[in-house]
Amino acid sequence: MAVSGFGIENLPYGVFRRGGPPSIGVAIEESIFDLRRAAEGGLLAALPPETREACAMPRLNELMSLGRRRWRELRAQLTELLAARAPAEPFLLPRADTTMLLPADIGDYTDFYASIHHATNVGRLFRPDHPLLPNYRWMPIAYHGRASSIVPSGTAVRRPRGQAKDADAAAPRFGPSQALDYELEVGFLIGDGNPPGEPVPVDAAEDRIFGVCLVNDWSARDIQAWEYQPLGPFLGKSFATSISPWVVTLDALEPYRVAPAPLDPAPLPYLASPAGRAIDLTLEVELTSARMRATGIAPFRLSRGNLRDLYWTPAQMVAHHTSNGCNLRPGDLLASGTVSGAAADARGCLLEITRRGAEPLTLPTGETRRFLEDGDEVILRGWCEREGLPRIALGECAGRIARA
Repeated sequence: MAVSGFGIENLPYGVFRRGGPPSIGVAIEESIFDLRRAAEGGLLAALPPETREACAMPRLNELMSLGRRRWRELRAQLTELLAARAPAEPFLLPRADTTMLLPADIGDYTDFYASIHHATNVGRLFRPDHPLLPNYRWMPIAYHGRASSIVPSGTAVRRPRGQAKDADAAAPRFGPSQALDYELEVGFLIGDGNPPGEPVPVDAAEDRIFGVCLVNDWSARDIQAWEYQPLGPFLGKSFATSISPWVVTLDALEPYRVAPAPLDPAPLPYLASPAGRAIDLTLEVELTSARMRATGIAPFRLSRGNLRDLYWTPAQMVAHHTSNGCNLRPGDLLASGTVSGAAADARGCLLEITRRGAEPLTLPTGETRRFLEDGDEVILRGWCEREGLPRIALGECAGRIARA
């Protein structure tokens, strides 16, 4: 059983560079199996030509577009090769010697608001008597994010500047955000899309999902609070979104599928699915400050939650997104929105943890945090684990705040 979570049962896909052009790789323990070199070397000769061609590309989009049947054929071939080890050995590289890139060209990015615990916690901060808006239990709420500012894990995040208005001020100010936050999320990368005008039925929606990754949708809460009415998030969100480099397939996560949270009221027919399932995926956030790193203090855990607590399932998100005829394309990213649980230690952002800054947290150094300071690094991790089953990891998604 793999301790790293990148064992033979996982085999996540990513895009890496090691001196030359980018290649698609598959993580196996502390190594990367180079799919481009393997395809060019004839190791994947048993697969259809279009699969071999997609494996030789510098991005995952072409492979994503082939559909679940081809994905499963490739996964079966990789499992056989990597279990035998000897045929794969010439195409294995140390993961530590590579630079991970974005796994796909992400043409569109949609961020959902699918955690009812997060929506309720945030709603209480602004509307104590009516935390959930009337439409929340009827449909998955989302906004259209900015794909151009999605960056791979490890990329520095520069503190954004923007307009914000203090409660007692007569006019807004322009300058660096004073309320920079992270959001613990999971992303669903679309595989083969749907034609314009043709909605995806909820029971077929998971076949459109190539795999999952971690997402940190960085948020400037002061900019967001001033600008979001009447049209929602804009510059408070669009400056950076970090994602983890490895994409874990739904097939790898199959042993960890569970019944979803009960919906009340019952959803409209186009969102109702007797086969709908959630994912039992543990999610954790850690923070290190510059002072913590300088003195060798271990990262401080901010929260630990679980994706199974989402109100809406990934299938319902896809079905609702396409219900008006919107076409999804290979490489599109759909994120869950902040994942929070019912417990206080399962809140997925500082806005919730510190109650909008009113209850600052204390780090091991004695430093306090209402929101993120320059030099702070936020690390997201995700994994599935159950007795008798292999650990399946999503890896980590990290970003360090650079000054404005």
